[in-house]
Amino acid sequence: MVEQKQQCLSISLELRDRAASDSSFLGNVITGDETWVYGYDPETRVQSSQWKSPSSTCAKKVRQSRSNIKVMMIVFFDLDGIV
Repeated sequence: MVEQKQQCLSISLELRDRAASDSSFLGNVITGDETWVYGYDPETRVQSSQWKSPSSTCAKKVRQSRSNIKVMMIVFFDLDGIV
């Protein structure tokens, strides 16, 4: 654990020094981020507002629920924006 923290610190300091000495260094860096996103059916909300029982005079809203579909969204970007 201590060795891993020391290595992380060493790499961070090296990157900081390179960025300070070379103004174009950050232009070459590409990084990314990821997150899990649950799917929702976009038509469900519109359709649910139109559903009603035969004896009902007004539309009933059905509660929209989260889908079982889970997707990982990954985005990579550089100094200029999304790659």
